[in-house]
Amino acid sequence: MKMGPRMTFLLYSVSNILLMTLQHVNGFSIPKVESSVREASRSSLIKMKVLPFTQVISDVDDTLKSSGGVKIGDIALGGIDRQYQRGEFYPGVFQFMFELSISSFELKGISAGESKSHGLAPPKVAVLTARAEEFKVALELKEDSNLAKAFRKTGEDHGVENWGLGPVLYGSVAEWIIQDRKGLRKFSNFERLMSQDPTGEIIEYVYVGDTGELDQEAGETMLREYPEVVKAVFLHVVSEDPDPIIPNTKLINGRPLVFFRTYVGAAVSACRLGFISESAMMRVVAAAEQSLDSVERTSDKWQDLYRDVTEAYTILDSN
Repeated sequence: MKMGPRMTFLLYSVSNILLMTLQHVNGFSIPKVESSVREASRSSLIKMKVLPFTQVISDVDDTLKSSGGVKIGDIALGGIDRQYQRGEFYPGVFQFMFELSISSFELKGISAGESKSHGLAPPKVAVLTARAEEFKVALELKEDSNLAKAFRKTGEDHGVENWGLGPVLYGSVAEWIIQDRKGLRKFSNFERLMSQDPTGEIIEYVYVGDTGELDQEAGETMLREYPEVVKAVFLHVVSEDPDPIIPNTKLINGRPLVFFRTYVGAAVSACRLGFISESAMMRVVAAAEQSLDSVERTSDKWQDLYRDVTEAYTILDSN
């Protein structure tokens, strides 16, 4: 298997640099904290009360962008959502993930724009996808893709450079043929990702997936096996039919499994859980509304959004 390029990324403290070097494991680069700087950097960050950082882990199809519900025979090409056209980004998705990524220091009064002057940088979004490694030539998520550009622009709009896509862990053809294996593959890839900081002292995780491709199985297993490092699982409710039922939030090992229809709804739940601030929630509202600006207000996309926006303002009005 051909190795990918060597990669590095940095997490900063005020007076120390926490270097995380990506080591190659079976063609995927696994971040590992350098022990020589780990304790000193952790100490400085603890004094700032910004640890642990939150790293978002995301699925792609029907989570970041719609699969369009396209199938080859009985096999879905990525998912089941038919509300949005294939390839459309979901309103507010990048803003929601950005807010989670900066939450550890934003909740301490350090805004995204101020983070650099404090020596802080939010973790990039890790991706667990069912896309087959064998088809990587055609399906690889590249830095010049529209997806990567949308992530980067969201960070840049808030004064944070080079935020966006981080490590990407793929599935295989086997999971495309035997669909029931997708959840297990995503969980095993999560365990590989977690090796960057198995103690959870520096990084905790929020997994964002959807209800279409066994992400729930993967997410529930994460919560059962690693509640000490997985803060929550958020699942985007998608369907081949209109007006799907949105299940209630449930707890697994004391950690929330949240179902949502729009990313405003996800932000509302995250705010109620204390993961993001009210200001962060409203930034997701603004981003989602802006992305639907050219869509008719009678669209079911707007109707879904209106319901969750109402909930957001209910939170504001109660405080």
